[in-house]
Amino acid sequence: MITSDDVRRAALALPETTEKIAWEMPTFRVAGKMFVTLPETETSMAVKCPRHERDELVLAEPEKFWVAAHEASSAWVRVRLAALDDLDELRDIVTDSWRQAAPERLLPSEGRESPG
Repeated sequence: MITSDDVRRAALALPETTEKIAWEMPTFRVAGKMFVTLPETETSMAVKCPRHERDELVLAEPEKFWVAAHEASSAWVRVRLAALDDLDELRDIVTDSWRQAAPERLLPSEGRESPG
């Protein structure tokens, strides 16, 4: 089962990522911008996700993805850690969120490997 420690390792493996406690929960940031939070009892995570993609994810896999009421107007989606298939899926989700927050200078150029 995927744990909050797995989330922490996946996030901190990405370039220039830092961990900071905010709102009494761990948050992960790149260049000062949050891209992952570990809310509640750390059994889920919130990640950046464009709203149109977020809505598709929630409709396709409601057991895995949902939108918290206070995040309905923002570009965040919640992910149930227990519903993730494996560490590769976790890393893909965290990396996609990181890319949305990372400055362009950190993003891989065409033909180069992805971060992490």
